[in-house]
Amino acid sequence: MAKKAKTTTLLKGPALSAYARKKAAGLGLDGKGLKLADLVWAIQEKEGNTACFKKEETCNQTGCCWQLSCGAKMG
Repeated sequence: MAKKAKTTTLLKGPALSAYARKKAAGLGLDGKGLKLADLVWAIQEKEGNTACFKKEETCNQTGCCWQLSCGAKMG
């Protein structure tokens, strides 16, 4: 069973961008020229998840690695 990566701290700005680009590269995605949200959505879709980063007010995806940086309230 594949282990899901989960951020344990709130990432913002350059740290969040670097994390997203590294994760995208590991999935074979080219994030060049994409805004951060677009890149995260592409990663979420590639992993078989809903592309919901910063789109929803509440979230029930407890295993999401973007959870702390997204801003949605867990519900």
